[in-house]
Amino acid sequence: MERHIGERKETRANDPSSSSLSLCMGSSAADKFSDEPITPIGGFFLQPQMDQIIHCTMGFKNPIDIAAIKSHLKTSLLLSHPRFSSLMVRGPRGLKKWQRTSHVDVDHHVIVVHNPVTASSNFDHETAVNAYLADLSTSSGLSADKPLWEFHLLMAHNCGVFRIHHALGDGASLMSLFSESFRGAEEEEKLPALGSVGKKKNRVNGEKGWWVLLIGFVGMVWFSLIFVVEFALRSLWVCDIKTEISGGDGVELWPRKLATARFKLQDMKLVKKAVPNATINDVLVGVVSAGLSRYLDHRTPNGLPEGLRITGMAMVNLREQHRLQEQSDLMKSNSGLSWRNKFGTVLLPIYYQKSSGTDPLGYLKRAKVTMDRKKQSLEAFLSYKIGCILMTYLGAEIATWLLYRAVSNTNFVISNMLGPQEEIAVGGNPVTYLRVNTSSVPQALTMHMVSYAERADMQISVAKDIIPDPEFLAKCFEEALVDMKEAAH
Repeated sequence: MERHIGERKETRANDPSSSSLSLCMGSSAADKFSDEPITPIGGFFLQPQMDQIIHCTMGFKNPIDIAAIKSHLKTSLLLSHPRFSSLMVRGPRGLKKWQRTSHVDVDHHVIVVHNPVTASSNFDHETAVNAYLADLSTSSGLSADKPLWEFHLLMAHNCGVFRIHHALGDGASLMSLFSESFRGAEEEEKLPALGSVGKKKNRVNGEKGWWVLLIGFVGMVWFSLIFVVEFALRSLWVCDIKTEISGGDGVELWPRKLATARFKLQDMKLVKKAVPNATINDVLVGVVSAGLSRYLDHRTPNGLPEGLRITGMAMVNLREQHRLQEQSDLMKSNSGLSWRNKFGTVLLPIYYQKSSGTDPLGYLKRAKVTMDRKKQSLEAFLSYKIGCILMTYLGAEIATWLLYRAVSNTNFVISNMLGPQEEIAVGGNPVTYLRVNTSSVPQALTMHMVSYAERADMQISVAKDIIPDPEFLAKCFEEALVDMKEAAH
């Protein structure tokens, strides 16, 4: 399907009935997905208030060959996966479920945009692509008369944008699928190496024994209890003091702007060594804390009290093994890694500090203390279970209202996804960068970072009537990491 910039938006179909191009799916793993009910979390992402689509942007090294990309998709694991070859339909009782279709027409999913996606004759490719993504963030959703994914090829900008409904799976599932579907650029027969988070297991010193376990257990119960109470309050009325970055109810409908913050993974690794046992996630939270403090200093000089709490939500992968998993693992229902949305959220407080005179590594140290408490608690697991229970027993409308209120009463969303360590390619065309953002949410600020081939790009999506200058905010984050790196040296 070919489409020009003025014809981007699609309307949602309520009664899907057909799609085309034959698929061969004979594996037992695929069969068990046939006519499977939508999971509770998948159902949450299908509600009108939280209709979420993941946008994965790939930059290409060489000019785009449309035929080669379509041919690659037809034979890839991506297209043979049950989720990418199933329609979302309603059953006899009105319950939504996945229904396998025997035909998927790649031409209906690959959307070619030939013209530049901006009216300006003097445009920057990154700015133009980010404007296109911002428009998609608030556009109508994917058409339900075909499997819920698309691949937009922006020919004038030499990049592609996968649009994948969040009901199909979470970021970890989709990144694993991409890693195995798109061969490395150097070796056609070699799958790209999958990164590992390197999460360490806590070990109890034999000399300390029972009291270490007791303190750990008490800490887990205490921090988990605090979360349950705070989550309940956030679902009802509690929110932070309003600042220049605060969103709220209905902000997901406001126009968006996107900007990209670029980091070197090596710099983040160097910084984390400056604080014992720190992780890349700690560094990211520290960078966000320092960058937001710097940005708020710019927007409201001397207008905020020192130590003001700004609460966001962070996404946490709940799979047992903390690495990008092979699809054979994700498809096993008894592996604890099965394909679905399996992530939790934690309430992530950061604190405003005046930029001048503040130790850059102080942000990292505070971030590590916060993150260590989150790891010690069951917060991420409980948030996932609470969401499932609410959707299952209270019904979609009440559950979505409660969860939507909790989201509306926080200030930002942040996630960090682990991408391939080696360069991947689509249709033989090497991918130069990999970036992710999602549809709009009630928060005025969302940040999604993906590491790929020793670089880490963070897409910053903002409600432009609240945060009009996301490019400056991205610069604040980049400078915060530079300052930390210099302090680490």
